[in-house]
Amino acid sequence: MKKVWMTSLGSDEEKVQALMIQFKTYGLEVDGHFWKNDLKGFAWIEPRSNLIDPDVAIWLISGSAEEVLAVDNLYGLSLLTIAVQAQRGHNFPIMILQSEGQMLDTDQLSTPLKGVNVLMDSDTALGAKIVAKVHTTSSPIPSEYLLDIYANEQLGQWFEIRPVSSNWPGVMFGVSEAEIAFHAVGPKGQLPSKTVLNYPMQGLKIQMGEKEYLAWAAQNEIDPETSYFVKVDGNPDSIIFRPYSEAAAADVFAVKLK
Repeated sequence: MKKVWMTSLGSDEEKVQALMIQFKTYGLEVDGHFWKNDLKGFAWIEPRSNLIDPDVAIWLISGSAEEVLAVDNLYGLSLLTIAVQAQRGHNFPIMILQSEGQMLDTDQLSTPLKGVNVLMDSDTALGAKIVAKVHTTSSPIPSEYLLDIYANEQLGQWFEIRPVSSNWPGVMFGVSEAEIAFHAVGPKGQLPSKTVLNYPMQGLKIQMGEKEYLAWAAQNEIDPETSYFVKVDGNPDSIIFRPYSEAAAADVFAVKLK
């Protein structure tokens, strides 16, 4: 039986139960949780272990347009999506089941959520559409980089980046509306216990459009087995990163988070 994980942004238990019963009639095993709006406690990371379970075939996010677009909710959902996509790939199916309001345009959403499907939960064909999505095999979506995140109250919030198939001669990472507290280089997939940085730089200011980013950088070689880790204090509006380059016009990856 295909498993479904449902995140409810609202607290209407009867509505959630009704949706779960509806999906079960289509042969889907449903489990989930009620969303906690607690950015300081990093509550958004709690369902990560459930969502990276390979038996979970789809992630459903239930809520009104207002709840989805609430700044704290959108930020937390963005980071959880990054953590899930780092393990499941960008083709892992995510659906927003919107309860009310004008249907969301994906342009209103953050970068990690751009590829989600939005359905009204009143759609009479909702169950059938979810079953179809669960049983659709989608090709992996290629990316030049892997972005992941770690968070807990003891260690704080860390971003991990590395190239997927190339080597970078160093790396730069910047945040808007937040602060960088520390950076490190080490083996992929875990925060390093120690690090040696080559030519580390701090306090770089980068202007992109109307946004100013505070960036740090290092000239360690970064490859598919080696990652750059950045501890960020606060809840950045967006992040940027790129291979290290002294060229002013170097291409930059930008990820809007809220």
